[in-house]
Parts: sequence; C-alpha cells; structure tokens
Amino acid sequence: MLGHVDISKRQAEIAELVQKAGFASVEHLAELFEVTTQTIRRDVNGLCELGILRRTHGGVEPPAPSSNIHYSTRQILNISEKKLIASMVAKHVSNGQSLAFSIGTTPEIVMQSLTGHDSLAVFTNNLNVAFSASSNPSFQVTIAGGRLRHGDRDVLGTSTQEFFNRYKVDVGIFGVAGVDEDGTLLDFHEDEVAARQSILDNCRQSFLVLDHTKFGRTAHVRGGRMSDVSAVFTDRPISDEISNLLAQSGTELHVADEDAAS
Repeated sequence: MLGHVDISKRQAEIAELVQKAGFASVEHLAELFEVTTQTIRRDVNGLCELGILRRTHGGVEPPAPSSNIHYSTRQILNISEKKLIASMVAKHVSNGQSLAFSIGTTPEIVMQSLTGHDSLAVFTNNLNVAFSASSNPSFQVTIAGGRLRHGDRDVLGTSTQEFFNRYKVDVGIFGVAGVDEDGTLLDFHEDEVAARQSILDNCRQSFLVLDHTKFGRTAHVRGGRMSDVSAVFTDRPISDEISNLLAQSGTELHVADEDAAS
C-alpha cells in the first residue's frame, strides 16, 4: 500500500529501478520512460527530498547502505517480490489461527494478503499491520501500547516485549534488516531484536519473511540466526551455505520461483 507516500507511479518505478541497478543517469531514465530530462529531474528531486534516493554525479543512487532506509522508501521498493512472498505465506495460514506480527513492510504486505481469511486473531506492535487487519470484521486485532515511532508507525521497548509475552500464538511473522553470510540475523536497534525475540519465544511456528535484498545487507545488531525459525519465505534462491544451515536445523525454505514452478 503506497498511500503513505505522496509519489507518482513513475517515481515508484524509478525508485525501484535505481535500488536494483545501484545507479541511473537522468538521461537514461528520460529515455526509458520516454519523457524529458526536465521531467525526470523533477521526479528524482522529489524522491531525493523524501530520502528515497540521493543525487550523485550525473544521476541518482540508493541511500547509503550502512543506514536504515525510511519506512516510506521500503514500502515502494521490491513491492512485487514482497507480494510474491506474501502470497506464499498466506497459503500456510489457516482460518481461525492466532498470529503475532512484528514491524516492517514485508510483514505489512503479508497481512494485506491475509485479509481474505476468516476469524484470525492478530497481535502486533505494527500499526500498519493493525490497520490492514481491521479491514476484516471477522478478525480480532490487539495492539501493543507505548510510544509510537512516527516514521515506522510501530511501538518498541519493554512494554512491547511484555505485550508479546502475554500470549501464545499459532504463528509468529517477522522480517529482518539484513542477513550475514553465515545466516546471522541483523537489525539496526536492540529494541527491534528484542521484540522479534519475544514473538519467537511465544509462537508455535515462526515465519521469517524477507526479500533477496536482505541477504548480505549490513546492520550492526545481532538478533539470532535463520536456523532459529520454523520457516523462511523469500523470493529468490539463497546461498548453498545458508541452505545447508537451514536443512540441518529442519527449517523449511520456501522460495517464490520454486513454489510457482511446483
């Protein structure tokens, strides 16, 4: 859902293209979208003002990889891949189940894919997830209390950990900022790791949802390993090293391309 970001469809496509390519010149973008360079400059200037892209010599590139990307940016990047992941997850959730959702855009899109289910009980510290869940009148939605992070529209801290510790749910669904080459999960804040761990400790099944750009992405707070979860849902094949790690731990691996082929 892109309603939180005031950008055009072309700007969203530009942002995703630059994120994947790593760089694009104004001239190339103008040719690709069949508009003038002046139009492209207006588009990219708006994206840069929002922090979605940054200007560089001759064109634009993604924000610095060492810092977390604003939530509004993450909402529009890799949206098609995230929808594929969400569709896979939806097939593994049954009507009437209880679910705990953490922060992040991929869990939000997973929740959107579940609104056609019936009688789910949703527990979350993610207001975007709560709003999506509330669109189905058969859902019971319970949210964590505490201080709201405005950009991310979520609640973190001790109260959030206590919130998730009060329940035992069927499925915990959460994302991650990055994955190191040895399968270590990484985030940017200790509170994000603590909230995810509280969900993991209090669910019967745990689903890690992440697109391919998270593999190799750097962040500085350790938060467990991929082998800690019941199942991993992603959009592209992963490295042999991590695949072997998951196989040894009994963690299921669901890859969008492979699932579609089967």
